[in-house]
Amino acid sequence: MRLYVQRGDITSITVDAVINAASSRMRGGGGVDGAIHRAGGPAILRDCIARHPHGLRTGAAGWTTGGDLPARWVIHVVGPNRNAGQDDPELLASCYRNALAVADELGARTLASPLVSAGIYGWPLDDAARIAVTTVGSTESAVTDVTFVAFGADAHRALDRALAELNA
Repeated sequence: MRLYVQRGDITSITVDAVINAASSRMRGGGGVDGAIHRAGGPAILRDCIARHPHGLRTGAAGWTTGGDLPARWVIHVVGPNRNAGQDDPELLASCYRNALAVADELGARTLASPLVSAGIYGWPLDDAARIAVTTVGSTESAVTDVTFVAFGADAHRALDRALAELNA
């Protein structure tokens, strides 16, 4: 599997599936989740309600249509909220492992992923980037390419460092 880092808007990336840092309710929200729902249109929310009427637990992953996104699917993961005391790194790693498992079920080979839990959920950027890159890089999957998309410069630098450490 090839791993890449790119700065930009995850909603504009052409891949098979976009990973979404969703809330457990699966009804849209702020940050990456809100951006994906806005760009993908109402089809994503309709599919969230139909496929995940009770939401998802922390660490879990589920999929919906990509709606109007250039991606065919959205793989929603619920990251741990460090600000609420969910500070087990294994919970964060499970988001990426479960997203790859869902991608394999769908037949998705190219993914774009944000740094899950590194926004309002308070996970430190360097730690979140290390967990993301290490977990994805070491998980068996038929996915061929994963692009970590950083919206801001700090996240981009953290991802660059984590990828350099992985390749060292």
